[in-house]
Amino acid sequence: FALSTSLIRPVDAGYGMTVTLADIEAARDRFDDPAIVRQTPIETSRSLSAMSGGDVHLKMEHLQRTGSFKTRGAYNKLKQEAAAGGDKHVVAASAGNHAQGVALAATTVGLASTIVMPENAPQAKIDATRSYGATVELHGSNFGEAMAHAKEMAEQPGMLFVHAYDDPDIVAGQGTLGLEIYEQVPDVDTVIVPIGGGGLIGGISTALSALDDSVRVIGVQAELASTVHESLRKGVPVDEESPKTIADGIATGSISELTLGLIETHVDEVVTVSDDDIARAILVVLERAKQLVEGAGAAAVAAMLSERVDVEGETVVPLLCGGNIDMSMLQTVLTHALTDRNQLLHLRIRIRDQPGEMGRISGIIGELGANIRTVRHDRAVGDLHVGDAYLVFQVVTSGESHAKSVMAAIEDVGYDVERVN
Repeated sequence: FALSTSLIRPVDAGYGMTVTLADIEAARDRFDDPAIVRQTPIETSRSLSAMSGGDVHLKMEHLQRTGSFKTRGAYNKLKQEAAAGGDKHVVAASAGNHAQGVALAATTVGLASTIVMPENAPQAKIDATRSYGATVELHGSNFGEAMAHAKEMAEQPGMLFVHAYDDPDIVAGQGTLGLEIYEQVPDVDTVIVPIGGGGLIGGISTALSALDDSVRVIGVQAELASTVHESLRKGVPVDEESPKTIADGIATGSISELTLGLIETHVDEVVTVSDDDIARAILVVLERAKQLVEGAGAAAVAAMLSERVDVEGETVVPLLCGGNIDMSMLQTVLTHALTDRNQLLHLRIRIRDQPGEMGRISGIIGELGANIRTVRHDRAVGDLHVGDAYLVFQVVTSGESHAKSVMAAIEDVGYDVERVN
């Protein structure tokens, strides 16, 4: 679905809390070390422009040191804490990217930190968080359970809880991206921003609406981790207890009163995309833009390519907000894409169970230039006659035409062939 926020009555952002352009500009002034927070580049993509009909400029925030935008907000908050003489122990909850941002920011300003992550958090993000100087505790099966545990820890004396999005300092830090986008692409018509808890889009939309309210800001959520639609409909934050998406960076399952208020006030439209859309976008960005991004980082491109957002004739900036993809997830995405493109086939071929059959069929496949990854015999199948078997080949081809040629060649010599993936 797509929901226009113009249908919702604007309210005071955060029901008392708010973020202004001045807050965002002050946050950028605190970014005094490009080794911690850098201005990330914008790259034009001819391929994505041709696919979408717009003039596409990719904001490469995944090239930030920690692999995502999260360091901006964390550094803005913790630098102020350290400057005020604070010596508290920092506590945060995160599925991965906020964890790394807080860990790096806390270590940089001289504060100790403990990050609570879900037990199923990607190992690469756990290892990276520790490498930035934080202690990592794994707790709970999802972000919500990790968050509850972190808040309990933060109730102890001397602890400072750093929320991933329900904090004006965090939102202001993320909003510095809006300043950069407008300066780098001053003729921008549309900016597309992934939404998890809403801190990123809240900050960006606040900056852009103050600089040029003609710029359209569109938010994107994963279909099975969508919270904004019902929250806007009801006028209060609504949680999704069990968000399910390959885009773990936006699988927060909740937004806050602060971010809901900013979305209501400044965001033009919110759309959702499927995990299939996100997987395709990861692959397209990798193939065409030569950039490896995670699911959350690909969500903005997914919205554009799936036609949830019409950018025909516009100058559009999709935000690649994160690049910390787990290698097992990348393998899953690639396997799905190869299957969808007919480049990875599982062929079940009925044979007489006698010597030479596997070699004969393998020869046919090899002569056509396809590669056999695996092969196995299936004999314990109810529809087989005595003395028959199935050979199941996993075959890599160059695409649909090649796949059809392989299957036709096997059928031409008298075998029954079925594709089973």
